[in-house]
Amino acid sequence: MSAFFLLKFLHVIGAAVLLGTGAGIAFFMLMAHRTGDARTVAAVARIVVIADVLFTATAVIAQPVTGVLLALEAGHPLTSGWIVVSIALYLWTGAWWLPVVWMQTRMRRIALVAAEAGEPLPPSYHRLFRLWFACGFPAFAAVMAIIWLMIARPPLDLF
Repeated sequence: MSAFFLLKFLHVIGAAVLLGTGAGIAFFMLMAHRTGDARTVAAVARIVVIADVLFTATAVIAQPVTGVLLALEAGHPLTSGWIVVSIALYLWTGAWWLPVVWMQTRMRRIALVAAEAGEPLPPSYHRLFRLWFACGFPAFAAVMAIIWLMIARPPLDLF
């Protein structure tokens, strides 16, 4: 197995993990939220936070490493327009993801406190959920755009 193939394989797997984990987390949190049950939200949010740490964070670290090595191995200058735009979108995604992780952790705590008290989810949870949900759209769109750039490698003249 060549170094190029291994890097490409790891990079594609990382992209799939980022996209799949993001979509899965959003789906499960939305479904838990729709129940309106604090116990359900607390349980699902606990698992979602673990998934984000195990899968998303690992891929977040691996993607730029494999991406840079793959580009160099393939002979693509890191100043290629599609690479520069991909990196900018990657940073954009991270700027949305970091607050989302904090919000998930906070929603988990709020739901756990409500569940333990036998109370409904408070308004602070609902406000945070709406913000969390809204933050997912720009991040998800950016990941989709990065994957398109990875595949299409359009000739973008930026410099």
